[in-house]
Amino acid sequence: MWRGGVLHGARIAYETWGTLNEARDNAVLLFTGLSPSAHAASSPEDPSEGWWEGMIGPGLAIDTNRFFVICVNSLGSCFGSTGPASLDPATGAPYRLNFPDLSVEDIARAGFETLRSLEIERADTVVGPSLGGMVVLAYAAQFPGATRRVVSISGTAAASPFAIALRSIQREAILRDPDWRGGAYTDERPPATGMRIARKLGMMTYRSAHEWRERFGRQPATEQTPDDGPFAPEFAIQSYLEAHARRFVRAFDPNCYLYISRAMDRFELAAHGGSHSAALARSRVERALVIGVESDMLFAIGEQQRLAKSFEEAGTATSFAPLQCIEGHDSFLIDLERFGREIRAFLNR
Repeated sequence: MWRGGVLHGARIAYETWGTLNEARDNAVLLFTGLSPSAHAASSPEDPSEGWWEGMIGPGLAIDTNRFFVICVNSLGSCFGSTGPASLDPATGAPYRLNFPDLSVEDIARAGFETLRSLEIERADTVVGPSLGGMVVLAYAAQFPGATRRVVSISGTAAASPFAIALRSIQREAILRDPDWRGGAYTDERPPATGMRIARKLGMMTYRSAHEWRERFGRQPATEQTPDDGPFAPEFAIQSYLEAHARRFVRAFDPNCYLYISRAMDRFELAAHGGSHSAALARSRVERALVIGVESDMLFAIGEQQRLAKSFEEAGTATSFAPLQCIEGHDSFLIDLERFGREIRAFLNR
C-alpha cells in the first residue's frame, strides 16, 4: 500500500463492455466516485441500470463499438472489492480498522493491476469523475506511459480546504455515533444516524442552490409520521435529503466510507514530482480532457482550471471544458448530453 502496510489476496470487482481488439490497445479504464459500484451501465449479464447509463454503450459517447470499457469498484469500497468490510484471510473476521491506510494512489494501483490481469499493457484512455477524477491523476503519475489519454471530470489535483473541512465533519458524525463502537458495529445496528447526517451534508454539496430553488422552492414535505416529533420535516427538500440518506445507510459500509473519505483529503498530486506540472510531465500522457462545472461547490471550477494549466505546462495537449450546468457537482450523472458531447469529441480526436 502507498502509505505502508500490505494486503494479501486483495480482490477487485470490475465489469466490462465491448470487445478488446487484437492489439489490446482499445481499453478505456473507468474509475468511479466515492460510492458507486463497478456497474456503470447495463449489459446482457446485468440488465439493471448502471450509474452512468446513457454514457457507455454502442454509439454512445464512450462507444463500445470502438472501445473495451472496464469499470473498477474502488479498492476500499464495499461492492466486491477488498475493503474494511471484507474478511481478513489472516483472522477470518472483517478487517474493520485493521485495514491498511488507504490512499487514492492505492485505488489507482488496483485499476492498474486489473488491466495487467487482463494482459493490457497500456490503456487508450483512463476516465474518472469526482473521486475518480483524482484517481486518474494518481494513475498517470504512478505509472508513466500506462495510458495514452486521461479524462478528469470534476476532480482536483489536491483536496481544497473546503472539501477537507466538509469531509471531516461527515466523518465526525459517524465517529461520534454511539453505534459506531470503535468500528466494531454490527450489520443489524450500524451507526445509522451518523451515516444519515454525513450523507445529507454530502448531498447539499453535490447539487447547487440554483437547482434546489428550481426543483423544490418552498414545497411542503412529501410525508410525515407521528414519530417525527415537534421538529418534523416541513419542506420537500428535507424529505428528499432524508430519503437519500436512508438509502445510503442501507447500501454503504461506514468504515469503507471513513477510509475513502480520508484518502480523498490526503491526496496531493505534487507528492509525485514536487509540483503538479512536474508530476504530470513524468506521466507521458499525450492528451488530456479536464471537465468542470461552474456551479460545483465541492470541487470548484478553479481547481479544474488549474489542473488544465498544469497539464499544459507539462507539455500535454489539453482541452478544458467549463460547463454551465445548474446541477452542481453531480452534473456528470445528470446532464449526459453536455458531458457526452465533450467526451465523445475528445475520444474521436
